[in-house]
Amino acid sequence: MSRRIFTCLLTGKLALLAIMVTAGIVLQVLACAVYNNWWPMLTVVMYVLMPMPLLFFVGSDSTSLMSSDADSWVNVAKFLTGASIVGSIAIPSILRHSGTICWGAFGMELSSFFVFGLAIVLFLQMNNENNYTLF
Repeated sequence: MSRRIFTCLLTGKLALLAIMVTAGIVLQVLACAVYNNWWPMLTVVMYVLMPMPLLFFVGSDSTSLMSSDADSWVNVAKFLTGASIVGSIAIPSILRHSGTICWGAFGMELSSFFVFGLAIVLFLQMNNENNYTLF
């Protein structure tokens, strides 16, 4: 495969990730705007906090996330990321249980979460490839 075609494929993967993140943002805003209730925006705090432990404690070495032979800082990053993931699911669930948001907003919130989560997993997988490094 020529270098130009390979570079084009990598750019396409990055563009797909950007489109997925944009779709997640659109779903998040639609969950609030369609039902005229802005409480679901609380999950944006968790979306902002979700990658922070990975950035601070792991850095650009995302291969250490998948191994079990990690140091204590990587374990702290895994724990804090897991806590923010649970919070991202728990906030809309609690709001739905209390009757603050309706089922449609709840579905859009969870769809937004899964789109963001898939984008993060695909980014980590793309960053682990030998031929592509973003940083």
